[in-house]
Amino acid sequence: MPVINIEDLTEKDKLKMEVDQLKKEVTLERMLVSKCCEEVRDYVEERSGEDPLVKGIPEDKNPFKELKGGCVISKYRKKQLNCWKYLKC
Repeated sequence: MPVINIEDLTEKDKLKMEVDQLKKEVTLERMLVSKCCEEVRDYVEERSGEDPLVKGIPEDKNPFKELKGGCVISKYRKKQLNCWKYLKC
């Protein structure tokens, strides 16, 4: 869909675009906000048992669980050779 610069349109074209948009909007089914909120709440409550943000993730199924027995890399300087040595696990 091409981009239209509204400033380049005539007043008649602007009004025609507005009427076209209003014709599209008049056919939309409208709902009360309170009804929509109830439906969203019910949807969330129905699925809260499987939602990991509400229930949490079991330790054995958590793909982001930190591994145990980490390794620390440190460096020390040998006085005699005047160089750096890295320690590995």
